[in-house]
Amino acid sequence: MKRELDIVIISDVHLGTYGCHAKELLAYLKSVKTETLILNGDFIDMWQFRKRYFPKEHIQVLQRILKMASKGTKVYYITGNHDDALRRYSDFSSGNIHLRDKLLLQLKGQTYWIFHGDIFDVFIKYSPFISKLGGKGYDWLILINRFINRLREAMGKPRMSFAKRVKSSVKEAIKFIGDFEDTAMQLAAENEYDYVVCGHIHRAQMRSQDVNGHRVTYLNSGDWVESLTALEYKWGRWSIYEYDEAHYQYVNPKLRVKAVQPDTDELDVEATPSTAEMLEQILQQQRQPAR
Repeated sequence: MKRELDIVIISDVHLGTYGCHAKELLAYLKSVKTETLILNGDFIDMWQFRKRYFPKEHIQVLQRILKMASKGTKVYYITGNHDDALRRYSDFSSGNIHLRDKLLLQLKGQTYWIFHGDIFDVFIKYSPFISKLGGKGYDWLILINRFINRLREAMGKPRMSFAKRVKSSVKEAIKFIGDFEDTAMQLAAENEYDYVVCGHIHRAQMRSQDVNGHRVTYLNSGDWVESLTALEYKWGRWSIYEYDEAHYQYVNPKLRVKAVQPDTDELDVEATPSTAEMLEQILQQQRQPAR
């Protein structure tokens, strides 16, 4: 039986790369029924995309999301740095599928500012070439990590994540993550937003603090390359769920965090598409048979 949820947020799936856990994500999507699904950036990895590698599981994830949209789920695709080519089409909507660079939500009288988070990354902003090289290196690291984990499992040893170890052991990486979260909360407070929701850094998180007299809650949905996590909203509470590869369950009590607000309410989306009608007309013209 599917778990019914109000909102699901996932990010950094990186479809089209070796590190993507598409099979596990597909199982997760089949296990939930949600009113709103937010794909918060880097869903399709256009930096690493190659025609010779796009397995059927990756295609099935796309098909599953389209099926969810056809059955009433509102799907918001927010662009990230790895799918930044889609930003030229931002504010496009077709049926229940909406393409945005950022999203403002009003939920139970509180304002949510949702965006991928790559605007805080100096390397991406000023040196995209170096960032793309780093992305390829990261992809290979994940691929090697998977191979080693298979050997460890065969020997009865637990799985391990090289990327997580690097991030947790390198001081600069820790400082970057802390600065990222603090900057997001600072900007949210300046704009009087109550929640700021990001992806990008592949680290699931939930924390609240007072910033210049304004209470801000920071949420991060993690990724589907290393941690396999998602943000879920039900009964007025946000939780972070981690996917258990071994048992296809969602377990990890340490990641389940109660939300600050009480009861749920209807989702009011503040989005003002500026080019949606024009793009829809273009698509309709393309659907018409040539004379």
